[in-house]
Amino acid sequence: MKEYEYIIWREGNYYVSQCLNVNVSSFGESYTEAQKNLKEAVELYFEDEQLDLPEVYDISIGKDYLYV
Repeated sequence: MKEYEYIIWREGNYYVSQCLNVNVSSFGESYTEAQKNLKEAVELYFEDEQLDLPEVYDISIGKDYLYV
């Protein structure tokens, strides 16, 4: 069993899920569906591999403004 970190946010009518350990993402019509779909995508990513997930530290989420 491996632990992974992820972030989920809403874009329009969908929730987007992004794994922070590897470059894998997914989406769903609900938070739960996006979470489930991401788990499946990460499992498929490592399906034939025995790779270790890199650890993620000091996760920060920010918001800023563009003046364009």
